[in-house]
Amino acid sequence: MNTHKNPFAQSKHYWKVTFNILADAVSTTENSFDNFALAVSGFETDEANGIWTFELLFGEMPDMEDIKRRLLVLSSVHNVPLPEATVEKLEQQDWLAQVARSFPPLSIGRFYVHGSHVEETPPAGSISIQVDAGAAFGSGEHGTTRCCMEAMDWLARSRNFRTILDMGCGSGVLAIAAAKLWRTDVLAVDIDPVAVSVTQKNARDNREHVRVTAAVSDGYSGDVVKRGGSNGKYDLIIANILARPLIKFAPDLYFHLQPGGTAVLSGLLTSQETMVMAAHRMQGFDLTRRFVHQDWCTLVIKK
Repeated sequence: MNTHKNPFAQSKHYWKVTFNILADAVSTTENSFDNFALAVSGFETDEANGIWTFELLFGEMPDMEDIKRRLLVLSSVHNVPLPEATVEKLEQQDWLAQVARSFPPLSIGRFYVHGSHVEETPPAGSISIQVDAGAAFGSGEHGTTRCCMEAMDWLARSRNFRTILDMGCGSGVLAIAAAKLWRTDVLAVDIDPVAVSVTQKNARDNREHVRVTAAVSDGYSGDVVKRGGSNGKYDLIIANILARPLIKFAPDLYFHLQPGGTAVLSGLLTSQETMVMAAHRMQGFDLTRRFVHQDWCTLVIKK
């Protein structure tokens, strides 16, 4: 899952739209605006009343009527009050400072994910990963990324992988996590060149640029995927994308996974789990374990 445009490369100015919505509609809200805004962030601001605040980032003045229509659909589908959206023009530097303040370090299993602004020493025995929230999806705070890291931490306690593919790498946080866990080479690919560039930077910042190779690929069709691993086969494939691409790629996943290999599938809602798993069972996969965070689900499957 990625943000397909780079806000930092487009304008000195940008616009932030803010609204509150009830927790029942959180997962659908993220999907509704994921490909509409440059960046989407949501965080719980009133736990007692189940209220979340969402912020949408735009490189130009957004169409507020379109935003209102999308919110109206969310309100109707989830039977929640219609959110009232406000918009403000911001300076880029102010936004970056705000992101730093709103991105506290996260402990996920053995992982300690933090931005460059965090000065505290990582907990003893933790695996430190530095990722700044920015132009590509995946800084650890989203349920899909969190569940993937929990699944990887669990796998690493009993399994050793040598050939790893991160399909749809986003910020590269999962590829970096895999390189640190298994101390092996990881191929990270994404259809978005911005995501590939961000992954390369993050790999350098985490001193994993030797192990992590990032490249552009449209799914499994890229030559880099076909040449990587062991003759194009991998014993672990991580795919944190969306339900429909996961279903579409199920045959490719089976083809590129070593016999007995493992895949971590994420980016799907719990309501989409049945259809995603059905598509993979048809290819010859079995479910090993599932991880759930709020409405998001991660599946660990085996060939």
